[in-house]
Amino acid sequence: MAAKLDEIKLSEDERTKLERVASLQKAPYRDVQRARLILYAAEGCSNAEIARRLDMSAKSVGRWRRRFCEMRLDGLKDAERAGRPRRFPPGADRRGQGARLRAAGRGRAALAPLHG
Repeated sequence: MAAKLDEIKLSEDERTKLERVASLQKAPYRDVQRARLILYAAEGCSNAEIARRLDMSAKSVGRWRRRFCEMRLDGLKDAERAGRPRRFPPGADRRGQGARLRAAGRGRAALAPLHG
C-alpha cells in the first residue's frame, strides 16, 4: 500500500515566488530544484515522477514535500547545522599559520639549465 502523499495547494503569492525562483538562471541550483519540486507536487505529480524529472531520490522529494507542508516557503531553506561554523582560511588564527601559507604560495627560483 502506497503512503499518502502530502497534498500541496499553493496560494497565488507562493506560486508566484516559486515560479520566479524556478526560472532564475543564476540562483543556487538547490533553490531552483526545490522550487520546481514543489511546483510539480502542486500539479499532483507523485514523488517518483518528481524524482525522475529532477534526477533526485524519491526519499529526498518526500522530505522536501513534507517540510513544505509543515513550514511552507520557510521549509525550503537549509536548516541550521550543528557545531561551530567553519572559519576561512582554515587555521588562520593558529600561531605561525599565516607565514606557512604565504611561503607556500611563492614560487622557487628557476634552476640553471642543464645545457651549458
